[in-house]
Amino acid sequence: MVHEPSGFSERQSRYIETVKKHNDVRKADGYEPKVYVLTLGCQQNEADSEKIKGMALSMGFAESDRPEGASLIVVNTCSVREHAESRALSLIGQFKHIKAASRETVIAVCGCMASRPEMAETIRKSYPYVDIVFGTSKLDRFPELLALHLESDRRVFSSEETCADICEGVPVRRESTFKAWVSIMYGCNNFCSYCIVPYVRGRERSRRKSDVVSEVRELSAAGYRDITLLGQNVNSYGRGLEDETDFPSLLRELAKLDGDFLIRFMTSHPKDVPDELISVIAENEKLARHFHLPLQSGSDRILREMNRRYDTASYLKIVEKLRRYVPGISVTSDIIVGFPGETEDDFSETLETVREAGFDMIYPFIYSPRSGTPAASRTDMVDEEVKGERIARLIELQNSLSRERNMEYVGSERRVLIEGKSKKGDEYFSARTSSAKLVHVRAQGLVPGQFVNVKITGADTFALYSEQEGNKNG
Repeated sequence: MVHEPSGFSERQSRYIETVKKHNDVRKADGYEPKVYVLTLGCQQNEADSEKIKGMALSMGFAESDRPEGASLIVVNTCSVREHAESRALSLIGQFKHIKAASRETVIAVCGCMASRPEMAETIRKSYPYVDIVFGTSKLDRFPELLALHLESDRRVFSSEETCADICEGVPVRRESTFKAWVSIMYGCNNFCSYCIVPYVRGRERSRRKSDVVSEVRELSAAGYRDITLLGQNVNSYGRGLEDETDFPSLLRELAKLDGDFLIRFMTSHPKDVPDELISVIAENEKLARHFHLPLQSGSDRILREMNRRYDTASYLKIVEKLRRYVPGISVTSDIIVGFPGETEDDFSETLETVREAGFDMIYPFIYSPRSGTPAASRTDMVDEEVKGERIARLIELQNSLSRERNMEYVGSERRVLIEGKSKKGDEYFSARTSSAKLVHVRAQGLVPGQFVNVKITGADTFALYSEQEGNKNG
């Protein structure tokens, strides 16, 4: 389903019509133009790709689930780690044969990697079959860039980043009929010493509260049941807007909307978690019982080197408040292993902090230098073998904590959202609790997008299980 709210710029709408006429000519000749979008990276990239698909469908392309046979291929890239860029370049390289077989195929590269000038130059020199390159701030100009290439048959590069105004009403092709991403802000002002995001996504810009509320209201009316608010640091939402607002007030207003749905959000910076935010979650059942709070390191010395602007004591105090005032909430986190200069004592402090926090789950990462960030120029890099050994110990610890947390659910009844068939087998459905726990439900006749109440009969490190018959509607 394609959603086209009002407000999309008249200029881009004209370019959409230009490309659509181009495609209408091809259709008259018996050829169906198709678009294939490959998304790499985070949830914000997934949300951006839904807009790319929405614009492409508005321009007369049909959607394709494979690059072969597509007349437009778009690669939406990630730049958070070196491995992500290497993978993106490898995948782009695989499209060379498609371009060789059909010169009319248009290949575009966008996203965070494309926003880095040095990577855009690499594509210019080493991937001559790539036709269009544009950065994250040029997303809404995609129709214009595509029209320019089609009219001139020249390569189009628009990768330099600017703090662009937020463009409302960009056409969106939602991937799901019951789960939705809603970006509430873009960019980041924090400049953690290891992170490339502020350089590739620009400074913080928040959407107007009325626009966010309107979008969520429309999604609820259309039957969406799980809505995730996105931002690099959602806790700083509202700063710089003419109408004075903040993240807790936005959540409070969204929770008042009609409909049976859950609101999730990510990501929160630990330096910006006011008591009011915790209170709003505790007071509103429509706000999911899950809080993702990146720790990154349990060493105060390393946190200072990372420019995180909090310490472990203040972090653990937030976790304690969340669990005290929001019973049953799950807390997840990100941990970076092997930041430059990390000693065994620093890592031991991380293990201790993880143990004390008792996370439900973590996303562990091995530090990867990002050129252009302060940490990348340091000379005290940790040996790769040491990084590997440390992350293995961290995962072993977290797995034991995750299993303990999951076992607490056994015997309880939970309301879950059915997401689809489970990989456990044909007789199982996968579902998700308000606390973001994966549940494998053994049942017949369930429908994706349906809330049901189930009894948790088992648990392991990574999931919960509901094996009984007769699950009840939620």
